[in-house]
Amino acid sequence: MLINMLEGIEKIYIAYGITDFRKQISSLCSIVKDKYGRNPYNNSAYIFCNKKRNSIRVLWYDKNGFVLAQKTLLDADKMKFQWPRNSEELKQLNKRQLEWLLSGLKIEQKTS
Repeated sequence: MLINMLEGIEKIYIAYGITDFRKQISSLCSIVKDKYGRNPYNNSAYIFCNKKRNSIRVLWYDKNGFVLAQKTLLDADKMKFQWPRNSEELKQLNKRQLEWLLSGLKIEQKTS
């Protein structure tokens, strides 16, 4: 579902580390702008993860307003998103990496 929602987005970024999920759209926009030096109003999506790594939030600007979508894994004890821990980095993902992330896989797969 999230993949379909992000179909027209030019760039997708993953915000490494954890994010306090009490933060809403305005606070997440501030993180994008102040911490990462990006314009939250461009045609990009930004993905954040909570401390337990069982929930992600996706923020993007949709022509006349912001959209904030969330995916939470149901079995939080057994399932976790494979989330990078370096908290100061913003990394661009391609569509395949986004599919891997949403499927519970690491965004960096080994190639043979």
